[in-house]
Amino acid sequence: MQDYLNRIKNTLNELALVKQMRALDAMPESFQDVFLLLPMLLHYHHPNLPGYFDGQVPHGISGYTPPSEIIDKIEQKLGFSPTDITLSQHKISALYSMGSTCTLGQSIDSDLDVWVCIEDSLSQKERFLLERKCHLIEKWAGSYNIQLTLFIVDVDRFKDKHHECLMGENCGSAQHMLLLEEFYRSANHLAGKLLLWYLIPSNLKIDGIEYASYDECISALAAANVINRAEWIDFGSLIDLSAEEYFGASLWQLYKSVDSPFKAVLKTLLLEAYSWEYPDNKVVAYHVKSLIQQNDIRYYCLDSYYMMLEKVTHYLTSIGDTTRLNLVRGCFYLKVNERLSQATNYISWRRALLGELVNSWGWSKEYIKALDSNELWKIEKVRDVNELLLQTMMTGYRNLLTFGRRNSLDSLISPKDLAILTRKLYAAYEVLPGKVTVINSNISKNLSENNLTFIYVKNDRVNRIGWYVYNQKPTLDSIIGHQYLEYSSSLVKLVSWCYFNQLIADNTQLFYRNGNDHNPSKLKQLVYDLQSYFPVTIPTATEEALYGPCEIRHLAIMINLKDDLANEEDIICLDNNSFNINVLNHGKQEVSLVQSINLLYRNSWNEIRVLQFDGPLCVLDAIKTLLNRMHKDADLPNSIKIFCYSKYLNSTIREQLQDLMDRCIDLRLSTTKNNFKQFMPLRINGSSWYLFFERFGVSTHQFNNTIDFYGAISNNKIHGSALNNLWNTANELPKEIDSIACEGIIQFFFEKKESGFDLYILNENNQAEVYYDCNGDIQSMIRDVNSFYTLSDDRFTFATSLSVNFNLPQFYQIFYNSQGNREIALFNEAR
Repeated sequence: MQDYLNRIKNTLNELALVKQMRALDAMPESFQDVFLLLPMLLHYHHPNLPGYFDGQVPHGISGYTPPSEIIDKIEQKLGFSPTDITLSQHKISALYSMGSTCTLGQSIDSDLDVWVCIEDSLSQKERFLLERKCHLIEKWAGSYNIQLTLFIVDVDRFKDKHHECLMGENCGSAQHMLLLEEFYRSANHLAGKLLLWYLIPSNLKIDGIEYASYDECISALAAANVINRAEWIDFGSLIDLSAEEYFGASLWQLYKSVDSPFKAVLKTLLLEAYSWEYPDNKVVAYHVKSLIQQNDIRYYCLDSYYMMLEKVTHYLTSIGDTTRLNLVRGCFYLKVNERLSQATNYISWRRALLGELVNSWGWSKEYIKALDSNELWKIEKVRDVNELLLQTMMTGYRNLLTFGRRNSLDSLISPKDLAILTRKLYAAYEVLPGKVTVINSNISKNLSENNLTFIYVKNDRVNRIGWYVYNQKPTLDSIIGHQYLEYSSSLVKLVSWCYFNQLIADNTQLFYRNGNDHNPSKLKQLVYDLQSYFPVTIPTATEEALYGPCEIRHLAIMINLKDDLANEEDIICLDNNSFNINVLNHGKQEVSLVQSINLLYRNSWNEIRVLQFDGPLCVLDAIKTLLNRMHKDADLPNSIKIFCYSKYLNSTIREQLQDLMDRCIDLRLSTTKNNFKQFMPLRINGSSWYLFFERFGVSTHQFNNTIDFYGAISNNKIHGSALNNLWNTANELPKEIDSIACEGIIQFFFEKKESGFDLYILNENNQAEVYYDCNGDIQSMIRDVNSFYTLSDDRFTFATSLSVNFNLPQFYQIFYNSQGNREIALFNEAR
């Protein structure tokens, strides 16, 4: 047994050296410095080192002795001469990288994910200090353009089934044992203790004795003094790996596909391959373990990315799915990013192995060259690839849902994490009227066009009425026979699509064709306004924002881009009394000078929406629609700006509309139950209208005179309010619900009682249902509701083939604070 133990130790140490060589091979010096110096930065805490700040900060890696070449490097790079530290300072048990590092999937653009493994539980203060140290080291790595993420992982995390909050690169409850499986299959030892899991045979049989459990096997080895537990770190076995994780894990990969599409396709298909083998879970980590115990560490055998591809290939070949097999090979090739068609002076191990794979797949030189030119792909190609990737991801997702239904499996993901993941997927992938679809920018780096021509087409037998954009100059030869890039009934939406997908660059020539009007001045002004007001790239939406109702963050109001009576001098009748002009009810004809409005906004989920309103009452329609998209407790938009494209009275129209919008938004966000019948009179285009600010929204009504208006108020005869209750339950709802009632999503409110709970539900149109004295467990009900919306075929939409409706309900809890007053918070299982 001692020989077996020594052999495993030697294999693991040899493997660590091989993986270090792989990690550094053909990588830039900046990556090599971060990778090699990282253990030193966590082993020591010194003013000369990145990550230092004053305080008793946990540091020191168990059993780590820096090699002489690393000591020389840190003295040269950072001016630090290391000294010995006492054993009591060894707060970190081990350091492991995971993921694509050291594998065929590593490229110069790859992230570096590292587990900082701890065994002795740190106090809350110590953990906070270590997290701060890690964050400072991450910032130092970022200064070298290395995306380093340090995860502090407690050894008991998986044994106790504990998970962190879903945040950034942390998968929360979306993955648990599957995360440990990924770690075991890709772990690369940087410093500290070795992983005990690799030592324990999968059949739990040692010297002819088969033990009942993984833990019993370890205890027997320790009791016989075969192993010294102080030399090993153990996160536990994979015996509890459950297929119930597949749903949450597939959502996590869909979530990751927004930023890393090629890698996510491979991992989603790996989950599907695992489900195909269910209940015999032959995960890749077990294969890695077997090879280590056989001392088989050939350069491709213990490459986790190669082994994932091998697993997926076997699955897709077995079911005869050559289409997805070819796609996943293409994704794998693009992820590796070696560009075999381009000559190089140095043949790295990755390039050599990838060349062998490509030859075995029978790819032509032309096909490889086409893939290698992906950074030059333009919007047509990128959109086709994006749709193909999305179809593949959604097919895998649906197959896993079908697998879950067939085997009656419950999802283990928490309601909060499910809400966050589906919100990001909804924002990224859901195709909706008025929503500007942003194509995945990680497929190609430059989508800009030299020429863009916007053409308005009147309704005919062939074309829909509306706007078309071509990446050609407006000549007959250029347009005829070429496919348009995109269509929209709204010019603002079409131009926004071009802008946010980065088709418009400084050197892009813009052309405009609307019948005989070839003047591009309004178009160019619109583009300039977008560039000055909306940044293309912004930080990703926070988990807090995704968990709450979406709120408008940046709002642009475009006036008279389409129709403009203010261009007609006989209607304007400019005179010296122009400061008395009422732009909504102008002159003896009482005409509104605002004939078209476009609302363009970015919300807290980072969606971009466009709403268009035309005609003399467009202001009324725009205000009503805009205010009904604001729940009463919403924050004010970070910015609101009005852009006017009228020839005359431009500033007057802007100023009066700005004042009107400010007053309306203030009334909407300040309305309470005691004054929920506030109203605002408006005279528009010769008619008298009233805006009513009510509990759940804003409604509009027209009255011919004040007698009719006050008569309707006194007799409570106003119909068609924003909340059209099917069950007449508005007055039964707790008033606190008013503040967060939001159109467009389903909202569940739970109020616990002495026995059971009351349930209030608002649907997408703010129609209410009330259920009193409900029995059962609230958490179980939430899981059942989520299961209905995620597993029901009725929830799948087909705007793009095999897309999914991710607009899941949101859940809130009503509770009483210490003063006995009701409060509402997003549902939290721990409350």
